[in-house]
Amino acid sequence: MPAVVEEIPRFLDVRQVAQYLNLNEKKVYALASEGRIPGTKVTGKWMFPRDLVDRWMLESSHGGLLADRLLMAGADDSLLHRVVRNLGRDAGARALVSYTPTGTRPGLELLQAHRADACPLHWGPIEESHLRHPALLGQYGGHRRWVLIRAFRREQGLMLRPDLTAEGDGPGGLLHRRLRWAMRQDGAGARRFFEEVLSRHRVDARTLHVTVTALSERDAASAISLGLADAAPGSRAAAAENGLGFVATGWEAFDLALERSIYFRKLFQDLIARLQDAETAQLAGLLGGYDLADAGRLVWGQD
Repeated sequence: MPAVVEEIPRFLDVRQVAQYLNLNEKKVYALASEGRIPGTKVTGKWMFPRDLVDRWMLESSHGGLLADRLLMAGADDSLLHRVVRNLGRDAGARALVSYTPTGTRPGLELLQAHRADACPLHWGPIEESHLRHPALLGQYGGHRRWVLIRAFRREQGLMLRPDLTAEGDGPGGLLHRRLRWAMRQDGAGARRFFEEVLSRHRVDARTLHVTVTALSERDAASAISLGLADAAPGSRAAAAENGLGFVATGWEAFDLALERSIYFRKLFQDLIARLQDAETAQLAGLLGGYDLADAGRLVWGQD
């Protein structure tokens, strides 16, 4: 008489997952608590959809080579939007490629929670990025599995109503004027950079007349174009694509944080190749304020 093969249920508990993957139950609990294995708590009990566990195993076993998606969330950038858009256009229905501008810290939180595959980020002047970016990642529990890839360097400053730059004010003069400001949200890299500029010019952020809270660079630029604000922190490229004035305050590194397995994913390698190609260089020249010399370089996480 043939042996009866027990059917594997569609939803597994911790014990069943441990048997299914030949793991210790404590290890399954640890993976679930860290958000590294797909599961959810139902009335206090961990449950794991078998189909997602299977996909997770394939993804882990092949370093992401079989994945057909690249979901990015983090800092906003005009050039990266165009590169991602073109990558998605060419992938068509074969893959899902998306880029959501949440700001640097919210993007890292999504990366930590495995809701995003990569997080674009920037966190202060270029001279200190080699220290600041790794220190920022170190505040998240998943950072030991992450690497940091340089996308480009870009120029940061003040986006302005076009008529304001005609008066020849530098950053200090503009900051001491009674302007309406579109301020970025907490956790945005542009806000962090701007706060340091304010400190350098001895301006208290609480004295600024803030009329809008912008959730991305494009939101900030739009607020100025729509007459809701006179100025906002942002990049030269964001100002250029919206026909705004711009006063530079410095350069910054714009990097991509991601898990090591995602680095080998074909879609991510395609993204890096596009950052290094002639079409992107031409776009960067049109927008202004970019240096692509180090695009694709591993800057942290090789150990």
